[in-house]
Amino acid sequence: MVVRIIWTSTAVNQRRKILNYWNKRNKSKTYSRKLVSEITQRIKFLINNPEVYVKTSFQDIRTTTLGHYNIFYKITAKELIVVAFWDNR
Repeated sequence: MVVRIIWTSTAVNQRRKILNYWNKRNKSKTYSRKLVSEITQRIKFLINNPEVYVKTSFQDIRTTTLGHYNIFYKITAKELIVVAFWDNR
């Protein structure tokens, strides 16, 4: 069972850049807060259902789509590791 969530520095930087983009574009943090909430909900779902989404061609990496974004993650016995947060546009 997953008991710990780890975001790699790559994933954190990608998420930060996306949120900063929306803050500047919309001149508001409203959309960014909504996106963070959706990310949090998906991560909580992954904690209980880590193998529900498809494997990628990269070893042990799975992905889930969240609107225009993909969360790439790896699961171990006790960790869910978010390796990338990708904007698909």
